[in-house]
This record gives sequence, C-alpha cells and structure tokens, in this order.
Amino acid sequence: MRSYAPATETPPAPGAAPKPELNRSDWATLRRLFPYLWDYKWRVMAALAFMVGAKLANVGVPLLLKNLVDAMSFKPGAVEAVLIVPVALLVGYGLLRLSTSLFTELRELVFAKATEGAARRISLEVFRHLHALSLRFHLERQTGGMTRDIERGTRGVHSLISYSLYSIIPTLIEVTLVLTLLAVKFDVWFAGITIIALVFYITFTVTVTEWRTKFRKEMNELDSSAHSRAIDSLLNYETVKYFNNEEFEAQRYDENLKRYRRAAVKSQTTLSLLNTGQQLIIATGLVAMLWRATQGVVDGRMTLGDLVMVNAFMIQLYIPLGFLGVLYREIKQSLTDLSKMFTLMEREREIADQPGAPALALQASPEVRFENVSFAYEASRPILHNISFVIPPGKTVAVVGSSGAGKSTLARLLFRFYDVGIPGGPSVGGGRITIAGQDIKQLTQASVRQAIGIVPQDTVLFNDTVEYNIAYGKPGASRAEVEEAARAARIHDFISSTPAGYATMVGERGLKLSGGEKQRVAIARTLLKNPPIMIFDEATSALDSANERAIQAELRSIAENKTTLVVAHRLSTVVDAHEILVMEAGQIIERGTHAALLALGGRYASMWALQQSSE
Repeated sequence: MRSYAPATETPPAPGAAPKPELNRSDWATLRRLFPYLWDYKWRVMAALAFMVGAKLANVGVPLLLKNLVDAMSFKPGAVEAVLIVPVALLVGYGLLRLSTSLFTELRELVFAKATEGAARRISLEVFRHLHALSLRFHLERQTGGMTRDIERGTRGVHSLISYSLYSIIPTLIEVTLVLTLLAVKFDVWFAGITIIALVFYITFTVTVTEWRTKFRKEMNELDSSAHSRAIDSLLNYETVKYFNNEEFEAQRYDENLKRYRRAAVKSQTTLSLLNTGQQLIIATGLVAMLWRATQGVVDGRMTLGDLVMVNAFMIQLYIPLGFLGVLYREIKQSLTDLSKMFTLMEREREIADQPGAPALALQASPEVRFENVSFAYEASRPILHNISFVIPPGKTVAVVGSSGAGKSTLARLLFRFYDVGIPGGPSVGGGRITIAGQDIKQLTQASVRQAIGIVPQDTVLFNDTVEYNIAYGKPGASRAEVEEAARAARIHDFISSTPAGYATMVGERGLKLSGGEKQRVAIARTLLKNPPIMIFDEATSALDSANERAIQAELRSIAENKTTLVVAHRLSTVVDAHEILVMEAGQIIERGTHAALLALGGRYASMWALQQSSE
C-alpha cells in the first residue's frame, strides 16, 4: 500500500494561530520574537555577562583618570610618586580601555549566532507559511510589496537586536553605575542633575519620535507601493511594449516617488527638530554638572581629578545618549517591520489540515468522485451548482464547455486549492470530493497533491535551466529520467539542438521559450512525477496540430492505467474519453461518450460541428 504522506509537519488547524492584529503593540512583537532568541539562551546569557564586563571596565576608566590626575599633584622632591604611581595608573588605564573593547567584541562574537539563527528561522517560517496560504491569498497579493515587507522584517531582527542589546541596554547599565557612583562619592545633587536631564531627554525623545513614527510608516507604505508598481510593470514588460506605454508606466511610478519624497522631507524635517532639542537638553545638563563640580573644586570639597572624572562620565554618558533618538526611531521602525512580518505569519490558512488528518492511502489507480459539489470564489457569484460525476479507476473523463463554465475550477478543487462550498454559507453542505472513497477534506493536503499530476493551461516556469524545470516534477531525478520524460513530451530533440542543451536558461516565467515549448516542459515534468491521478487542463492548447497529435498519442498511452481528468477546448482531443461532461454556467448539461453525445444532437454536437467546419 502506498501512503502519500506530507514531506513536512502537518500545519496547525484553523484558529491555532492567533488572529492578526491591525496594530500590534511593541511588547506583543517583542514577546513574539523572544522564543526565537531564547533557543540560544546560553549565548544570550554569555553576551549579557560580557556586556556587563565591558560597562564595568568603561566606568572604571574615568575613576583611573581621576587618580592619575590627582597623582600628578605631587610635592617637589617626591620622585618615587612621579615615577611609580602614574606609570601603574597609566598601565591600568590602558588595560581597562583594552578590556572594554575585548568584552564588546566577545559579546558580538558570542551573540552573532543567536542573531543570525533567529533571523534565519523567522525567514524560513514566513516562507513556509506563505506556501501554506490559500490560492486566494496569492491571487490577491502584491508580490513586490510583500517581498519588501519580508525583507524589511528580516533586516528588522538584526537592527532590533543590534540597537537594543548593543546600545540601549549597555547605556542603561552605564547610567545606573554612574548615578550610583556620583551619589555615593559626591553629593546627591550630581545624581539629581543627571536624572533630571535624562528624564527631560528621554521624555522629549520618545514624545517626538512617537509623533514622527506616522511619517516613517507613510514612507514605508509609499516605498512598498512604488516597489510593487515597478515590479508589476517589469513583469509585464511585453504588454507595456505592445501598447507603447513606457512613458505612461514611468509617470505612474513617478507619482509614487513624488509622494514618497514628500513623506521623506517631512520625516527629515522632524528629525532635525528632534536632534536640535536633544542637543539643547544635553548641553544644559552638562553645563549644570560642570558648574557644580567646578564649585566643588573652588570650595575644596573636590579635587581636580574629581572634576576631570565628572566631565569624563558626562561625556561617556551623553555621547551614546546623543544617538538615543536615532536608536529609538530605528528600534520602533524595526518593531513595525517585524510586526508586519509576524502579522503575515499569523494570517490564518483558509485551507488547513484537520488535527491528526491521515495521509491518502492508495493501492492502485483510484476512483475519483465529485458528489453534489457546489462552489463559489465569492458568495455573490456561484461557480458550480451540485456537480456530480465519477472518474472510474484507470479511466479518463473529459470536461468540455464554453469559457467560464467552471471547468478549471474542478481541477483546483481536486487539488484542494479551495474547499467545496460557498463562502459565508453554512459550515456543512457544498458536497464532497473523494479519492478511493476518502474525503479529501479529511486528508492531508500534501498527500492528496502528491498523488495528482497536472499539466496546467497557463504554464509558468522557474528562471532556471530546462533540466531543473523538468526535474521539478521529481526532485532528485537522474539525468536519464529527465531525458526520458523529455522524449515522451517530444521536446528532447529541441533541447539537444540548443547550444547549452539541458543547461539552457528558460528566463523569468519561462519567457525565453515559446508557448508550445513551455507546455511540453510542463508535460515532461508531470510525466516524470508519474502520479496515479492525472489532470490535463488544456494540456496541448499551445501546440501546433502535428505536435498535438503526437503528444496526444503519448498522453493517451501514459494515462492508460491512470485516473485522468481532461479539461479541453478542442473536442478532437477527448473523443476517446470514457465519459465526456458538457458544462454550461456551472452545471453539467450533457454527459456520455463521444458517439452518444453526437447522436444526442445537443450542445456537444453543435460544438463538434462548429470546430470541424473551422478546421
């Protein structure tokens, strides 16, 4: 018995992921990020230890500098003090400076694996989740904007960790140590002035940055919009050229760039306001501290070394604080970017496996059954109305009809790109689809899709080699297997005639190949997959008559012992089908063999007569 089990773990059931929020809080985003970092908890703790060590060494530098200055205040004739004490202090000063740099580099070295590991895991989860989302999501998405959001979110992991762990937290540790030293060693006014300046500084920075955030968000939205517009235009390069609309596309793109420029100018103007206010607060606090220290030296309560130490402490504190606005803005931006990516990750899957769903189990070519299937992409526009038919094991059933009748929708439902039923309708009903008597809604999606091969009407190839695109039907296939599938699809001779052979690049979406060549590559990779159920959705629509006849004979041979659904426009390609279904407006209006339908003299017979006269 063959069991078509999924290659990856079963995704959670609907509702397992929390519902995405429109405005996720920063704390919620941090909580979401924390588990990814905690996987590296020993590295996190080691990095924090090195960070504390670096700050202790950094705070020790002004203390040694004070002692060095005081040691230089010697009495005439005190030669030993000049020769011994300052030299020892100078060596200690140098060692502390070295220790600060050493601990900082060790921290970054130890934590690099955690940062990169978290970014890699998040990116991989987003990628997998996007593939798990429904076809409806991917038909509605804007690829350029979505990829931009993922790119910014991944970069946000690095930025958030870098700015918080390497800048904000070390600064807070240093501020705590300095305030404690000032309060203990001198009077409480030194700590008071510093705290008042810090409170004003942080309050001003946070308030203005929060106000500025809306301009930054607007910049991001406009950036994504411009990027999406550019990507969409370039992907449709041929259409732009066909209608001579290069200037029209440039103007549309420029409109987005103009709006982005206006938002960027606003952002830069408010940034200048923020920086000016910050420097004013820093300068005021620094002057107040030095005035207090200078007064202490004049009164004899403090030494010249104390004045130097206070000045060094203030410089060490305010230099990183001078970047607090930038750091806070970048952290907020990183949180915003991460929030967007996490919201994308938490988007519920429209089509999800049930908890504990079994894999499809097959012993031979299965029976496929549609039972009273109704379906609509939108509740206001039903596509299928109580469709029922059976594809017997190893037989071929063809579906014909006018465009929009719902023929290709049958293939999408069989692949379970959508579940049967009407959106917003009752939770039960809509019919069911079974393979070998097993309701596909109760099975894992991966196992169902593993058992089905399709040659779609619109073939899109990867921007890689011909060999890669054929081998995609069976990853890991040998070159001999690839060539055999290519021969069966009547494309081996063409591939061999090209200078690069099977290493020929097909271009983005396969645009370097003709429509017929792309379709034959699609046929070859489906033949290589060799599944028990086959779907041919207008599989030879892009081929000329000679190649169509040759490949149709090959397809009939391949489908001989497989359960096959054929969606066709050319009736001549389905005359040998076990049963032919004629669809109109989402309903089956006729069914039977080719001969029986001709004898009926109905819709099929008129379609046949029309196509024969055209040929």
